[in-house]
Amino acid sequence: MSDLEALLQPEALLQLEVLLHNADAAAAEWDSKGIPREMVTAAAQAGVVGMDRPRRYGGRGADALATGRVAADLGAVCTSLRSLFTVQGMVAATVDRWGTAEQRATWLPALTGGELVAGLAATEAGAGSDLSGITTWFTGTGPERRMSGRKMWVTFGALADVVLVTGCSEAGPVAALVETGQPGVDVEPVTDQLGMRGARIAHLTFDAARVPAENILARPGFGLSHVLGTALDHGRYTIAWGCAGMARACLTDAAAHAHDRMQSGVRLADHQAVRAMLGRSWLDVEAAEALCARAARDRIDREPTAQLTTIGAKYAAAAAAAAASERAVQILGAAGCAPGSRAGRFYRDAKIMQIIEGAREVAEQDLGEFVLRSVGESRVAAGR
Repeated sequence: MSDLEALLQPEALLQLEVLLHNADAAAAEWDSKGIPREMVTAAAQAGVVGMDRPRRYGGRGADALATGRVAADLGAVCTSLRSLFTVQGMVAATVDRWGTAEQRATWLPALTGGELVAGLAATEAGAGSDLSGITTWFTGTGPERRMSGRKMWVTFGALADVVLVTGCSEAGPVAALVETGQPGVDVEPVTDQLGMRGARIAHLTFDAARVPAENILARPGFGLSHVLGTALDHGRYTIAWGCAGMARACLTDAAAHAHDRMQSGVRLADHQAVRAMLGRSWLDVEAAEALCARAARDRIDREPTAQLTTIGAKYAAAAAAAAASERAVQILGAAGCAPGSRAGRFYRDAKIMQIIEGAREVAEQDLGEFVLRSVGESRVAAGR
């Protein structure tokens, strides 16, 4: 019995299979029209929304490996649907880690059950994944605060009922859950961006939006380094697995086309250059999946290196998705460039994956610092 079979009841497994089948069939349409609200309900019914949260809050109690496998399955059919899985999980993980008992009881069942769609509102015109330069401001100290600012590129922001917002206050950085269906919140949907076109991305402008004090997570001062760190770490992990699934799907499509396609009486697969491209993609995919599996083990075993191996897995898997999708489009030729092409859609999506939740250049620096720190620690341990 697989870990997913042990986790999900037969009915939920069937619903997951149906979800993946329907997503595969509709992904091209979603790429132009956006994922509909009812897919949130379908994903929740399939047991995958917030599946790694405790059962008492409506989750499945899934470990990191099972969560990663679902992210890979979703990533193999639709990046935007995997993004729903990711952002819903990011907000749920943050509430679970930093929320009070009352906040967990209030928000987690609604998030895991799909009653609420969540978004993460951190990026601003002058503040990216490093979260520095934030200008969003919270005012007030009583039972009700007010918040003003503009957040950009909010995944599922066009559908979100609540967004986890980062900002500043006189008491220090703040992270709070802000409901979007209120005066003072303007939602500007984004369309025709490079990738993730089905992920209902939006820019959000807040003008003295109401924020009850009970919606603030942790105490002011934790908003950037701790609260958002939890969200971003969860995001990187599921993106890593989703990219591995994306890369594997591109390899499968390219190999099938090369195997069957005849040109001038010669199979495309009989050209050495094509076989070499397929070989490089296979190596990229296998390496990415191995790093994802290591990140899963580190998270399950609570290794102190878990965040670093997650960064490494996300870096490698995003690179694998970018390379495998590029090669798949090249091998598929006109078919890879045609409307509705999965390889073409993934080619666009993969570039976004190399930017969000920490650009690849930032990841390289983090990993390099880890390597150098390890050298120093080993020398200290050896008494040198």
